[in-house]
Amino acid sequence: MTRSGKLLLALFTLLLSVIPAIAADNQVIRLATTTSTVNSGLLDKLLPNFEHESGYQVHVIAVGTGKALRMGRDGDVDIVLVHAPTAEQKFVDDGFGEQRFAVMYNSFVILGPADDPAGVKEAKTISDVLASIHSAKAFFVSRGDDSGTHKKELSLWEEAGLNPSGDWYREAGQGMGKVIQIADEMNAYTLADKGTWLAYRDKSRLRIAFQSDTRLHNPYGIIEVSNSLYPDLNHQGAKALIAWITGKDAQQQIADYRIHDEQLFVPSAAQTAAHADK
Repeated sequence: MTRSGKLLLALFTLLLSVIPAIAADNQVIRLATTTSTVNSGLLDKLLPNFEHESGYQVHVIAVGTGKALRMGRDGDVDIVLVHAPTAEQKFVDDGFGEQRFAVMYNSFVILGPADDPAGVKEAKTISDVLASIHSAKAFFVSRGDDSGTHKKELSLWEEAGLNPSGDWYREAGQGMGKVIQIADEMNAYTLADKGTWLAYRDKSRLRIAFQSDTRLHNPYGIIEVSNSLYPDLNHQGAKALIAWITGKDAQQQIADYRIHDEQLFVPSAAQTAAHADK
């Protein structure tokens, strides 16, 4: 065999070794999502059904919303599923995401010790709750991790006109499940999404101290990372996951998912689509 023939054979052999790797990679969807979708058990329920129907495999990276969006901005994932609408819209407006699609919502709750040392159970609004905790200097554990829950918590303190600081206010830098555990150990209050709380409540002595305020609404959205910025990402897989999770069957699966006979999330894709058609 001539030298040029050997070179062509070597290149062909290399190409054959690369093609299966590329094909396999195109079957993997890298999803950055919040710890709440994982801690609640929802994705463990949903994703096997999507994988079975589509042939894709979803690699879930559970982090805070802030980090998930940073991973999207850096092109490290194909798609994000998060819960911080203002940050999500900025992500899209800045050109890092294609479009935000509503998926579901639940609510935030204030968890606290059963004896309620700050007396928040009698409060009428979330601002009153935080004012009572602030005044009593009762222990409060913050996510402190730039997650959607952390962003929401900071906005609620700001709306209440309060600046939480001091030994009573602890930033954990941890996911929701771990923060619930820390708050339990400290006999402290914390802000949690209700889905994670329902999944963890049998492991905790904490109780829901407050939940009745429209400002505790907690919507989740899914966004494909920019095609123009990162054309080599798995955009076909991202689109397939978005179409599936906002579709009728998956939305019903979200509605049917329960712990302790309580619904964790309310599907919202159809509501948003109906609103957009008006």
